[in-house]
Amino acid sequence: MNYNFDEVVDRSNNYAAKLEEMELKFGRDDLIPMWIADMDFKSPEVIIKAIKERVEQGIYGYTYRPSSYFAAVSQWLKKRHGWDAKSEWMIHSPGVVPTISIFIKEFTEPGDKIIIQPPVYYPFFEVVKNNGRELVLNNLKLVDGKYVMDYEDLEEKAKVGAKVLILCSPHNPAGRVWTREELTKLGEICLKYNIKVIADEIHSDLVFWDNKHIPFASINEEFCKNSITCIAPSKTFNLAGLQASVAILPNKEDRTKFDTALGILDIKRNNCFNLVATEAAYRHGEEWLEQLLKYLEGNIEFVNKYCAENIPKLKPNRPEATYLVWIDCRELGMDKEELSNFMINDMKVALDEGYWFGKPGEGYLRINVACPRITLQKALDRIKVAVNSVK
Repeated sequence: MNYNFDEVVDRSNNYAAKLEEMELKFGRDDLIPMWIADMDFKSPEVIIKAIKERVEQGIYGYTYRPSSYFAAVSQWLKKRHGWDAKSEWMIHSPGVVPTISIFIKEFTEPGDKIIIQPPVYYPFFEVVKNNGRELVLNNLKLVDGKYVMDYEDLEEKAKVGAKVLILCSPHNPAGRVWTREELTKLGEICLKYNIKVIADEIHSDLVFWDNKHIPFASINEEFCKNSITCIAPSKTFNLAGLQASVAILPNKEDRTKFDTALGILDIKRNNCFNLVATEAAYRHGEEWLEQLLKYLEGNIEFVNKYCAENIPKLKPNRPEATYLVWIDCRELGMDKEELSNFMINDMKVALDEGYWFGKPGEGYLRINVACPRITLQKALDRIKVAVNSVK
């Protein structure tokens, strides 16, 4: 079956956060929304059908998760990423960020140090600080236009007694797919200093060209037992509104402790629709995903070509994963406030602002390219007019 990713779907009655929250976030509601990381594509028909069938049952009571749910996740991870993650290691969670927050709350104490690697997904900053823990920044290095980990700095930060490192893999917004060697170096430092690793692998299915995602926990048994892996079908199949995620904790003691925390909050069951949607996605969504990846590759290439030919002051990256392009705007010579104002009032496009991802992100903007190409071109045309009017 061929899927039409060029179809423009009207989301004005969709209660879409990227539209409904835009004025609150940017001060106006007439921008082209290219910020929040969900897609403007309909989910696969197999998922829509599964949800419709569940709706038709007419009763939406407390929902039990059968073994087939976790078996579907396990089979997907084995086929797509070569990781034999056991079903019994898995716990349903309402989302990756809630998983990280609960883990930090249960496995660390107030004032404990948590390492993150900016520029990085900005909820990481919030989830650490809001839980009363201390942020430790192990900034990525930009080498020949490519972000790499700073292991010397990481070891120095690890020595001061950090308890947890939050790994973004693949990395948002850098778009890096970490290699086995890179992950091994990080994992060995964390073992040396008794630091648990939270691996946020929510973008693991959205990997392009010849790159290969390596689940951190798949590298060896020690890393496996020293980590929790967070995955979800939400980015892959555009299901963020269903709040479906899976936490994978191979360490039985850790798993029991985490499961107890979910029980205290009474969020172990969650809703009946993400149950059928997740299982349908992981059992029958692969054909759709393969076509999506090709379309997204085309959109990434389109942004790079368009900027090179029409807006040479802007330097987009070519992400190895995610549908998020990280644009270097430093040639505009603007500070973060000036760039923010320029984006909102001149470009008239809503993008994620680089400084949200930490100080190394200042001078950058992040654009979500998971949309029909005509929408992408419309946004880039606006950006071109604005940038080329700067003296």
